[in-house]
Amino acid sequence: MAKILVTGGTGYIGSHTVVELQKVGFEVVIVDNLSNSNIEVLNGIEKITGIRPAFENIDCTDYMALDRMFEKYPGIEAIIHFAASKAVGESVEKPLLYYRNNLTSLINLLQLMPIHKVKHFVFSSSCTVYGQPDELPVTENAPIKPALSPYGNTKQICEEIIQDTSHSNPFYRAIILRYFNPIGAHPSAEIGELPNGVPNNLLPYVTQTAAGLRKELKVFGNDYNTPDGTCIRDYINVVDLAKAHVIAVQRLLDEKGEKAVEIFNLGTGTGLSVLDIVNTFERVNGVKVPHSFAPRREGDIEKVWADPTRANTVLGWKAQETVEDTLKSAWTWECRLAKLREEKAANAEE
Repeated sequence: MAKILVTGGTGYIGSHTVVELQKVGFEVVIVDNLSNSNIEVLNGIEKITGIRPAFENIDCTDYMALDRMFEKYPGIEAIIHFAASKAVGESVEKPLLYYRNNLTSLINLLQLMPIHKVKHFVFSSSCTVYGQPDELPVTENAPIKPALSPYGNTKQICEEIIQDTSHSNPFYRAIILRYFNPIGAHPSAEIGELPNGVPNNLLPYVTQTAAGLRKELKVFGNDYNTPDGTCIRDYINVVDLAKAHVIAVQRLLDEKGEKAVEIFNLGTGTGLSVLDIVNTFERVNGVKVPHSFAPRREGDIEKVWADPTRANTVLGWKAQETVEDTLKSAWTWECRLAKLREEKAANAEE
């Protein structure tokens, strides 16, 4: 099977995608600077698949280091590019960090691809490119709105860079995957979402609050034009999302694309509010999540959920897992982390 480069491969979505790639026989090389992940994720990947992927601690903004990596691992046939800064709130506070990291890493990879004869590229994009859509559910034909955050703007610009690069050079073939909101963990509880520091995403904050690591969950805004006043999103199981990347890579390698750059929404087609998630999490796991309301967070979109019809029909991919099972997996993962912390503390005392 083909050799695949996964940037950001020790991260949340990246690690689950590495597992799914290895399960079907792809050889994987991971590049990650560990800025928002942990090297121990490799142990979890190996426990699930029996294979430890090749790993290089590289920042994708370092052109020369990336170039040397391609020379060290000849024969890479496709790239899945996850490596990026991804917190909406942080991007509002640190826009230059986001522009430098997210744009430079993409440009470096696109420049190196023809040099090392890699023609296939899967890009990790986001539903943030739609802004607040005029119509819901949102299709791939919806207009791209002015971004509400620097993070969202970097995704828009990256998509434009890919389109322009492909237009200028027929060598490139790309699939852009616009994610909605990934949640949950691998059913083995060997890997899951483990952000460094304070979580920026909803679910790890919910699980950490339920576990007593956080005093309470702050829900940003309860005065939105939604049934319960909180933001609505399309929450998708991370393993379902990972499987879509395997299908996308295979589509590129088989050269089945209808055009040089194809775009697909990856979501469930159902919108759930923040309080829907909190209440369902409490119900299926039998735990409480103390929470209170805070002012709206700058950059947040009021409501968005996917029309995944194109991915369902063209890719042959569909989200399978229920939100209940997904929220159970997130809690199982958090409980495993708690057990590991206890073991570590006990060992330190000996």
